[in-house]
Amino acid sequence: MAELVKGLEGIVASNTKVSSIVGDQLTYAGYDIDDLTENASFEEVIFLLWNFRLPTKKELEDLKSQLFEFMNLHPRMYSHFEDYTADEVHPMTGLRTSLSYLAHFDPRADEFDEDAHMNKAMRIQAKVASLVAAFARVRQGKEVVKPKKDLSYAANFLYMLFGEEPTKVQEEGFNKALILHADHELNASTFTARVAVSTLSDMYSGVVAAAGALKGPLHGGANEQVMKMLTEIGSIENVESYINEKIENKEKIMGFGHRVYKNGDPRAKYLKEMSRKITDETGQKELFDMSVKIADILKEKKGLLPNVDFYSATVYHSMGIEHDLFTPIFAVSRTSGWIAHILEQYSDNRIIRPRANYVGEVGRKYVPIEER
Repeated sequence: MAELVKGLEGIVASNTKVSSIVGDQLTYAGYDIDDLTENASFEEVIFLLWNFRLPTKKELEDLKSQLFEFMNLHPRMYSHFEDYTADEVHPMTGLRTSLSYLAHFDPRADEFDEDAHMNKAMRIQAKVASLVAAFARVRQGKEVVKPKKDLSYAANFLYMLFGEEPTKVQEEGFNKALILHADHELNASTFTARVAVSTLSDMYSGVVAAAGALKGPLHGGANEQVMKMLTEIGSIENVESYINEKIENKEKIMGFGHRVYKNGDPRAKYLKEMSRKITDETGQKELFDMSVKIADILKEKKGLLPNVDFYSATVYHSMGIEHDLFTPIFAVSRTSGWIAHILEQYSDNRIIRPRANYVGEVGRKYVPIEER
């Protein structure tokens, strides 16, 4: 019997040039996350993940132009959101279905060459932002907002979501959040995408499969759970008793710890600073103070440090984003990484087909139904 490694922890299943985690350092195609977060636009990171190099000025302009061109959705895409809202569908369920529906309107959906792959990549990355924003507005009974050509990807998403252009602090914060969530080596949703397309299924199938994996609270759903916790706590005076009770009951506290990072998630410090800035700008500083107090208690008592989900919750909340949209927004960013890994899988493919140890009964014989 082969050795069982639960959760495939520590198992190397793929070579990749997309991103790397070495110790507590995260890089995208060799660029440190600190460097990119401080200096790059999300559009530059998209190009980097898909091409393993930063774009020239002309290439960046072309990419921005293509993203804008593809951001508008087919009219039937907008109308079908009404079916979801009538049934109070969770936004991640709606996004998963919508990503699949996108393929119906792509004449090249099943073409399988490099040009078609890049065309699909651009379509999916552009439209995933529009899907989330349109869903949010339709369920509120509001008119859908179309993108503006002169806005960045980050600003356009917030504009399509709220109907007004974001402040500079909000645009900067959201751009950084998109960069920080763009890729993370062979995480659950990315591995799911690679498994799906290793059968030579199409890119839409890979992205839909990844979205299904991201939906879970142990992956992309964690930031929504963080905000639920902060809402339950209510005020800074209740933090200590609430967290102590969770610790005593041995309950999992979302937004802390990480399977890979042992000395802290390198992305968390940026989201903490964004949370400080945006909660201050929007008059919700107590949320930030509560978060810092929770982090201090968990570090002292459990040795746990915040991960990327913890402070992103207050960043999005303070922008006025509904809590159940947090995971779909994660998907808007992570689509860039999913696509990068899908393209890489296609380029050097072998179907992913692991084995399992059978631990059930043996030697059993069929018994006619009259004798059972």
